[in-house]
Amino acid sequence: MIVGIGVDLVDIERFERTIARTPKLLARLFSPAERMLKPRSLAARYAAKEALIKALGGSDGVHWTEIEVTPEASGRPWFTLTGSTADVVAARAITTLHLSMSHDAHLATAYVIAESSPEPGARTHTDGAEPTASGAGKVWAGADDVGSAIGAEQGVQER
Repeated sequence: MIVGIGVDLVDIERFERTIARTPKLLARLFSPAERMLKPRSLAARYAAKEALIKALGGSDGVHWTEIEVTPEASGRPWFTLTGSTADVVAARAITTLHLSMSHDAHLATAYVIAESSPEPGARTHTDGAEPTASGAGKVWAGADDVGSAIGAEQGVQER
């Protein structure tokens, strides 16, 4: 069941000027590995992190450096979440995050869908009944498990 959707659009040139004017932002927004990337890739990752925060419904307990956008072997972007950010995702019963990112010309964009799984046996909208309000089924056991299962650039696919 979809519990949140977030989208963000970043002007790459404006983002580059901001980073040049305030280099300390790099350490506040990105992991060490992300900081090695070109500005247009950083702009797309910034958009992805903003879109994730929107899909989560807010930034309480979420820390930018605990959200890392990493590619899997195929090149698809995935979120790797750690610390309190991973705890927030688990506490909100989110079991899957889907991520799509793109950049072209002067714009970078990202789209995130946050999903939860209904409890086993719970009725969902797809079977004609009203959804239950009792929460989701199994969620990640802890922060170490979160980074292994999240997001796909195309389609709805779990890692």
